[in-house]
Amino acid sequence: MSFFKLQNLPQPFFVLAPMDDVTDTVFRRVIADCAAPDLYFTEFVNVDGLQSPGRPKLLKKLRFTEVEQPLIAQIWGKNPENFQTTADEIASGSLARELGLPEGVNFAGIDLNMGCPEKNVVKNGTCSALINDPELAVAMIQATQAGAAGRLPVSVKTRLGFNEVTWDWPTTLLQQKLNMLTIHGRTRAQMSKVPADWAAIGQVRALRDSLSPDTLIVGNGDVMSRAQGEALAKEHGLDGVMVGRGIFQDPYLFAEDTPWLNLERAERISLYRSHVELFAATWRNNERPIHTLNKFCKIYINHFDGAKELRELLMNATSADELLAIMQAA
Repeated sequence: MSFFKLQNLPQPFFVLAPMDDVTDTVFRRVIADCAAPDLYFTEFVNVDGLQSPGRPKLLKKLRFTEVEQPLIAQIWGKNPENFQTTADEIASGSLARELGLPEGVNFAGIDLNMGCPEKNVVKNGTCSALINDPELAVAMIQATQAGAAGRLPVSVKTRLGFNEVTWDWPTTLLQQKLNMLTIHGRTRAQMSKVPADWAAIGQVRALRDSLSPDTLIVGNGDVMSRAQGEALAKEHGLDGVMVGRGIFQDPYLFAEDTPWLNLERAERISLYRSHVELFAATWRNNERPIHTLNKFCKIYINHFDGAKELRELLMNATSADELLAIMQAA
C-alpha cells in the first residue's frame, strides 16, 4: 500500500475539520456532493476504547466510503501503547478491512487530537490537557509514528496553548518531525469566545521553517469562506486551511464559486432530504440517534420564507420517515 503524500495536495489545501457527531461518513458524503475539500478528517476516536471490549461501539466513528478520500483518521486517548497498536491497524489497512472496505482502500493518514477543549476530556488528562503534559504527548506521537512505520503520515491538531499562548508547545511538537501540524488559533481557556489569532498561527509557521521544514502547517479558526481562507493562507504563509463551523454557513464553501446564497427554497429542502435519506440508509441499526440530524436542519432550512416554522416541525420529528413526510408536504 503506497504512502499518501500530503505534499501532493494543492497549495493552499482545504480541510473539513473533525467535529464530533457532525463529520460522520454521511455528512462527509453530503459535502463531497456539494463541493469536496482537499482533505477530510473523521470524528475523533478513543484508542483506549478501540483496544477494549467497547471497540464495536466506536467503529461507527471511523466508517467511510471510497467517496470520502483522502481521509485522515483522528485519534485520542491516554495510553501510548494503544496509540501504537491502533496506528498499526490503520496503516496496515486491517482496520479498513474490518470496516468492510475493499483491498486497496484505506485511510490517508493518522492525526492525534491534542486540541479538544471539552471539560471531561481535559479532566481526564487528554486532548488539550496534553499541552500541560508534553512528555506524555511526545510519547503518544512517537508511539503513533512507530505504529504507522512510515506507511501513513502522522499529524497533530492542537491549540496555541492552554491558559495562554506558549511557544514551547509548538516547538516540542515540531521537534517530532510531524508530517502536518494543524493549529487552532486560540488557547484552551479561550474556547471559541474570542477571534482566532492568525498572526500567532503565522508565528508557528515561522518556527516550522527553522525546526522542521517538511512539516505542513494548517491554520484553523473562524474561516467562513474559501476566499477568506485563501487570503489567510497567503498572508501567513500556510500550507493549508481547516474549516469547521463555517461549513454550517455554506455546505458549498469549498467551491471556487459557491451557489449557496442563490439556492431556492425547494433546492435547500431537497438537500436536507438527501441528507436524511443517506442517514437512514447508513445507520439502519440506529447506531446514531435521529436527533443527530437536528443540527444539520439549521444548515439547510434557512434563508427562505417560512424556514423557521418548517425547521421547528422538522426538529420535533422522531424518525427519518417523519422527517421525509414533513418535507414532502412542504
